[in-house]
Amino acid sequence: MLKAHQILVRTFVLAASTAALLGCGQRGPLYLPTASAAGQRATLPQTLTPGNNAATAAQAPATTASEPR
Repeated sequence: MLKAHQILVRTFVLAASTAALLGCGQRGPLYLPTASAAGQRATLPQTLTPGNNAATAAQAPATTASEPR
């Protein structure tokens, strides 16, 4: 027979696993965004430091200068 502690631990693990699977946020099949859709998304440094606009301003001229006209 299971002890109360084992029942509580198993219930918690089952609930946490269910919440993790249901709470991922993406519905439907996963896909890679096209170039036009991905171009307007934030980069990883912009995501990690949203208040730091100096890093984005320093990178903007470099990407503009390297693009062919």
